[in-house]
Amino acid sequence: MIRVRGRVRSLGLPIVWGAAAVAYKLACPLAQETDLRARIVSSAVFFAVGTGLILQVRHGLMRELRQMRRVASAAQRALLRPLPSRVDGLDVAAVQVSAERGAAVGGDLYEVVATEHGVRAVMGDVRGHGIGALGTVAAMLGCFREAAHDEEDLGGVLRRLERALDRHLRQEHPASAAEEFVTLLLLEIRPDGEMRALNCGHPWPYRLSGGRVEQLAPGDPQPPLGLFPLPAVLPTVALGYLAPEDAVFLFTDGALDARDARGRFFPLGSALTGIAGDGPLSSQGVVGRISAALLHHTRGEPPDDIALLVLTNSGAVPSGARGTARTSTTTYPQTTTAP
Repeated sequence: MIRVRGRVRSLGLPIVWGAAAVAYKLACPLAQETDLRARIVSSAVFFAVGTGLILQVRHGLMRELRQMRRVASAAQRALLRPLPSRVDGLDVAAVQVSAERGAAVGGDLYEVVATEHGVRAVMGDVRGHGIGALGTVAAMLGCFREAAHDEEDLGGVLRRLERALDRHLRQEHPASAAEEFVTLLLLEIRPDGEMRALNCGHPWPYRLSGGRVEQLAPGDPQPPLGLFPLPAVLPTVALGYLAPEDAVFLFTDGALDARDARGRFFPLGSALTGIAGDGPLSSQGVVGRISAALLHHTRGEPPDDIALLVLTNSGAVPSGARGTARTSTTTYPQTTTAP
């Protein structure tokens, strides 16, 4: 009823404008004359009426757009709810930047949960962005929040995510289900600091340790989720250990694709090295500086959605054994980043 009343009120002014134009044409003697002066006056009257109608329609459309953005932003906040600042001895911080101008809605997803198997995190990127990607984001996050607790290993979590995505696409996008996909990185940090992962077409994370930055890239990832069935065997990949004061940096490929006005890609590895060399790490500090540098690099207009997630071992997680035999690392020269 309230919406009906609002629409009736929004139609009031156009009706008044239209009635005024009809009354002028039918009742005003000047409108019946055909000389130049009468035509000029009539043209001015109808121009004013037309302008008023256009402005009223534009005002209504802008009001509807603002309302839609508010609803979409509220839905996004409910899906990508603020992460706790600490999860089982890990300092946590995350940020999401939408590629849609003036909107806080994107197709990236992330979550961190503490389970009996260790801290489990997901970072994902849904094909496309904006309001249309929200349904897939909801399906993935809802499934992960349950499966992360229920499944003993990451392979079980990934298979649950595959089934959830398949159901969602068949129900919501039956015509284009074969073209939809999600890149995903599942990360598990065990109580002794050991990190294990499964990767479906997603960028591998970085580890920041002692002023150095290493990209943990032990091999080629699986194809993005949704393009092909998962293989029968899903062995998790060892990523070494997260020692005290170390941080692991997860991100979506929007951070790699960001370009400046001259077409240069954002130097993510060098930017992280500059932060790592500045002293003790904090998850919030890393996220804040990298997101600010990305926005500066793209002049506030990133070409794709960007999500950043940092987990820092504040010292409460044991160091374990620093095994890196199964990781290939790349070290970048130290530089400073834009504030």
